[in-house]
Amino acid sequence: MNENKIARIKIITAMLIFGTIGLFTKSIALPSALLASARGFIGVAFLGLCLLIRRQGIKISEIKKNAFWLLLSGAGIGFNWIFLFESYRFTGVPTATLCYYLAPAIVVFLSPIVLRERVSGIRLLAAIVALLGMVPVSGILSGGIGEPRGIGFGVAAAVLYASVIMMNKKLKDISDYAKTVSQLLIAAVVVLPYALMSTDFGVLSIGRNDIILTVIVGIVHTGIAYLLYFGAIRSLSAQSAALLSYIDPASAVLLSAAAAAVFPSVFGGEILSVTTALGAVLILGSSLFAEIAESRKK
Repeated sequence: MNENKIARIKIITAMLIFGTIGLFTKSIALPSALLASARGFIGVAFLGLCLLIRRQGIKISEIKKNAFWLLLSGAGIGFNWIFLFESYRFTGVPTATLCYYLAPAIVVFLSPIVLRERVSGIRLLAAIVALLGMVPVSGILSGGIGEPRGIGFGVAAAVLYASVIMMNKKLKDISDYAKTVSQLLIAAVVVLPYALMSTDFGVLSIGRNDIILTVIVGIVHTGIAYLLYFGAIRSLSAQSAALLSYIDPASAVLLSAAAAAVFPSVFGGEILSVTTALGAVLILGSSLFAEIAESRKK
């Protein structure tokens, strides 16, 4: 199996893992900002433990060589989380999600200018179709648009997400562990002041289940998922990485509905509507079609 196929498997796996995070976070009684910072630090600690067990180290020379882009992309991830939380607060999840997933389309449209990547008609069409699919998946058809301020925060989060994808293409001669540990640590540190200021510790109550689920999110949905994601980006074009990112929201909707159907007492009675299912099919189908078509062309 060639490196390109392995990279696709890695990023698809990462997106499927990201798609299940909602099933865990909805059961954690922690403010979203505090959870985001905690997952970053736990993810870094887990990856550090993996390196210790494998008796591997992180080469400081690799980090120094890529210090500028690591610092910028890590901060981008942190501020991306903050803007997304603020978008949820001011405009609600559906509109915020739709704004946030403008990011892959932004990458497809800007990568020819920023990264000098050629954009094919197939990928351009796939980005448009996936973006259309995001409309029913986001749930915006059943609710209001929300405050302009929330939309602005959502678009800002999308721009940062897109910039992180493109900035990772600038990283050279650095191991996946060094890249992931550096970026997650910077992101966690960036979010920490915001988390501390926005959390009312006087009413905060943390149970054993909250701790267990937070550790799972930190290890699986952060440490492992980002290791796979950042490891895949270097072997794929920014456009491929962006289009495959649409698997995240589509799988989140499908997995959430499946979990609710099998375990209604745990995950609630979320019903998958026909329009939402159609949106998920458009997203997954367009991304899959674009990747298969591009592979056959090569």
